[in-house]
Amino acid sequence: MNSELEKAHSPEEMVAILEATGDYRVLRRLQPASGQPETPPGAKRGVLLDVETTGLDPDVDEIIELAMLPFFYSDEDEIVGIGVPFNELRQPARPIPAEVTKLTGIDQDMVAGKSIDPDAVSRFAGGSLIVAHNAAFDRGFMERFCPSFARNPWACSMNEVPWKDHGFETNKLAFLAATSGFYYDRHRAVHDCYAAVELLTRPLAASGTSALKALLASARTNSVRCWAENAPFEKKDILKGRGYRWNGDHKRQPRGWWIDIAKADLAAEITFLHAEIYQREAPIRTSAITAFNRYSDRLLIVS
Repeated sequence: MNSELEKAHSPEEMVAILEATGDYRVLRRLQPASGQPETPPGAKRGVLLDVETTGLDPDVDEIIELAMLPFFYSDEDEIVGIGVPFNELRQPARPIPAEVTKLTGIDQDMVAGKSIDPDAVSRFAGGSLIVAHNAAFDRGFMERFCPSFARNPWACSMNEVPWKDHGFETNKLAFLAATSGFYYDRHRAVHDCYAAVELLTRPLAASGTSALKALLASARTNSVRCWAENAPFEKKDILKGRGYRWNGDHKRQPRGWWIDIAKADLAAEITFLHAEIYQREAPIRTSAITAFNRYSDRLLIVS
C-alpha cells in the first residue's frame, strides 16, 4: 500500500474504505487483552485448555506443550475478563516426530531439558470448569498426565456449541475464527486458547446470545449414552443418519454405535432400536453422562 494513502488514513479508516466497496473483507489479527491476576468479585472462573502432543493416543503419546487460559464469567454466563495464562513446554521420552514439528513448529531443541510439574498444573486448574476445543482429545491426555483432572467438570467448545446452526460450515477453530473476522498464530497451545475464548465472547447469529452461554447450557445438561452393539451392518446408514457414532476401541467402552440423548428420550430411543435396527427386543446398554465424565472413558455402564 503506498505511503501517501497510509499518511491520509489510519489503518481502521483504510479497512472501512475497502469493506465499503463490498469487494473486500479484512481479517484482523487477534490482540489478546492483558490478563487479570485475580477473579473479579462475583465472577466464576473457567479454564480454556489446549495441548500439543507427539501423537493421537494418550496411552503411548505425550504432551509437549500445555496452555491453560483462565477466563471469568458472570451469573448471566457472559465473559467479563481473561486471566494470566499458564504455558509450558515439555521434553518427551522419545523424539518429537517430524510431522508434529511441521504442524506445531515445536522441535526437539525447543523442549530440551524442559518439564511441566503436574502438581503446579493441578493447582492452577483448581476446581474450575475445563473447556477444550475437542475435549475428547485433550481430556485423555490430561487425566493421564495429571489424574486430578478427572475431578473437574469439562466442556467442549467444538461440539457443545451448535456452530452449524448459526451459519458456520464447520466447527474447526481456525475456520470459526476466520469466519468471525480474525486470525491468529495457529497450532501453538496458548494461541489456540486465546482464539477459543474470543469466540466464546461473540454472539451467535441465530440467538444473539454468546457462544459461552450455549456451551454452559450444554455442559450443565445431564444426558444418557445409548449403545447399539452388534447392530446389523446394513443398518449403519440409518444409525449414522440418526446421529450415532462408531466406537471401534473396545478397551474402555462397548464396541459399537452410540449416541448421547436426553434422559427423557431414552425410552423412545430403545423403541426405535428394537423396531428399526434389531427388529426384536434386544439388551441396550446405557450410561449416565455429566460434565464430570463426559469425554472420558470413566463411564458406569448399565444394561
